[in-house]
Amino acid sequence: MIELKENALHFRFPEVHEDAHCAIEFQRTLRIPDDERTWFLPPGLGRFPLRHLDDHACGLPEAWRRRGGVIMPMHQAEALWINFNTFYPVAVKVATGKICAVTGEAWVNHLNRDPQDYVVVPEQPWLDGYCVEKGVIRQFVAMPLGKGYSVEEQLTGEAVHGGLQIVAYPMKREHYEVLCARRAHPGLREEPGVMYACAAASAMGLAPGGRMKQEIHDDHHGLDAWDQRHGSRCFVTIANSAQWMAVTGERPPTEPPTAKHYTEMGLPWFDYYGGDVEAVAGAAALKGLASVAEMGERKGETPLPENEAPVALHVVGLIAKGASRVREFAG
Repeated sequence: MIELKENALHFRFPEVHEDAHCAIEFQRTLRIPDDERTWFLPPGLGRFPLRHLDDHACGLPEAWRRRGGVIMPMHQAEALWINFNTFYPVAVKVATGKICAVTGEAWVNHLNRDPQDYVVVPEQPWLDGYCVEKGVIRQFVAMPLGKGYSVEEQLTGEAVHGGLQIVAYPMKREHYEVLCARRAHPGLREEPGVMYACAAASAMGLAPGGRMKQEIHDDHHGLDAWDQRHGSRCFVTIANSAQWMAVTGERPPTEPPTAKHYTEMGLPWFDYYGGDVEAVAGAAALKGLASVAEMGERKGETPLPENEAPVALHVVGLIAKGASRVREFAG
């Protein structure tokens, strides 16, 4: 089952194990410069608000009401990253416009191992964008559907779905218990191993932005570890600021500072080291896409205001050691 609590989606699988729970939130962040430089991780600036679509059904288009789910506001050209919070292992698939963010392939309702089309949490603490090369992603950036910028439009030629789609599969109980036993006895050898986005023309989709240093970790547990009989699927509609106010009556969060202004204030960026875990290769289908800045240049448009690169970054190292992975910035 899926619950919405304090602007986070909580995936719970009590039928698998009493500890099987994963919280997923969408963090507001800086939009990194869309250039050929590979940037460090920007901070989290707080959760995007999430609301039940059913609570505002009377003000929604029919397509939104029929699909249900939650709604989230984003300004045009704003960026996000997805934060995973769990200690129980969960395999999570993330797609935008029904295009997998890891492989660039069309959405399917199961996990694939070759190529791996999901992330494994908690080993993967966050996901900031599309996996375009080994160790490199392109940032998730919100753009209106119908303008040709989104990954969905670039790969399918259509602006149909938009938004975000997520499905989570918990680790099988028997695999989890074996894993716990191995953790308790570290000398033992470890084996390697829905709610819908709106399809209206005015909906928002996600497009590839600037390049960022981030590895998508290979699944060392193996495909058989995941209980695909008990997955929970969640679709998230992304609304622009005007839609959000019309639907909820609330003002959306203010736009975050630019990367240049943030850096000039001496605030930190982050470099995450995940240990010796192998990273998956980037997706050729995603690597060949035009970024927002590149597409804008082709169109003779300027879709990214204030795309200047900052200088003299203050970079803080993070290590994959539980609470030390904290990356949020509350200021």
